[in-house]
Amino acid sequence: MKKVMIVAAVAALAATAAQAGALVDPIVEPEIIVEQSSSSSSAGIIVPLIFLALVGVGVFCAINTTIC
Repeated sequence: MKKVMIVAAVAALAATAAQAGALVDPIVEPEIIVEQSSSSSSAGIIVPLIFLALVGVGVFCAINTTIC
């Protein structure tokens, strides 16, 4: 009977010792978000450039009426 009590006591101490320690926050890896780009990304810059070129031609023609 003593052997059973000793084995139970050792098992209880071993189980509590295995769980001893401080609580640590789990390491959570950041979720990777992949954004799909549009296939015609150059169209987003071409339209404003054409607009600026037309405004530039308009200003140039307003200043120099003899050339336009």
